[in-house]
Amino acid sequence: MPPRWPRQPDRNDPAFRKIDDRMNFAFHVALFSASNSGLWFFHNFLHMTWQWLPYVTGSWFAVLLVHLIYISAIANYSDNPPKST
Repeated sequence: MPPRWPRQPDRNDPAFRKIDDRMNFAFHVALFSASNSGLWFFHNFLHMTWQWLPYVTGSWFAVLLVHLIYISAIANYSDNPPKST
């Protein structure tokens, strides 16, 4: 069952922004897990020599780590976010 929001969704609502960013991160983790597990399965099952696979996995994991750091430490979920000029 998908998550329900008790009021009209609005990107200006700090609580909605926070849950939206976390759901977006969860989607990216699921995509990373499904893609990389499939790639590594075929790499091992078919005895292929994909030298590029560890670099793809490592760089994608690094991007996920940066995403996690952003949503947990950097993102501003206050009521009045600073306006860009």
